[in-house]
Amino acid sequence: MRKLLNEELNRLSIEDFKNSKKIPVVLVLDNIRSLNNVGSAFRTADAFRIEKILLCGITAKPPHREIRKTALGATESVEWQYFKSTLDAVETLRHENYKILAVEQADHSTLLNNQRYYKKDKYALIFGNEVKGVMDEIVGMADKVLEIPQFGTKHSLNISVSIGVVLWDYYLKTS
Repeated sequence: MRKLLNEELNRLSIEDFKNSKKIPVVLVLDNIRSLNNVGSAFRTADAFRIEKILLCGITAKPPHREIRKTALGATESVEWQYFKSTLDAVETLRHENYKILAVEQADHSTLLNNQRYYKKDKYALIFGNEVKGVMDEIVGMADKVLEIPQFGTKHSLNISVSIGVVLWDYYLKTS
């Protein structure tokens, strides 16, 4: 066994990526403080070829040197849009017939392992602030709240890890 060379990975060009079919998922970043987390969200969004990212509130926007460090060019391939408020973003997505899924720890949440996705549906996955999580108002508006099961003492994951876990779960269940 050997590690593959970059040339052997058959990566899409940015142009080919932009013209390719995307999975019907939008990430909504609700007031994310860390520029590294924003960059990581772009990189993961590129890896799973999602539709776009909505950056909301205090979430930083490209171009930015700190986002670029972790995004490694994904801000050029992944479509994004900025909304002054997460509420405006969610209302826009609801009008576009997305199922609104907040990723948060809440009463009556659905554990991620029990979540079912339907290929006919489009999904908006909302990830919240590193300290405060998804805003209460947004949790209340969600069609469903997904919770990633955790068994340690911290009961929280970094947002970039959470995005990867949830997108992988979606991919496994819809492929």
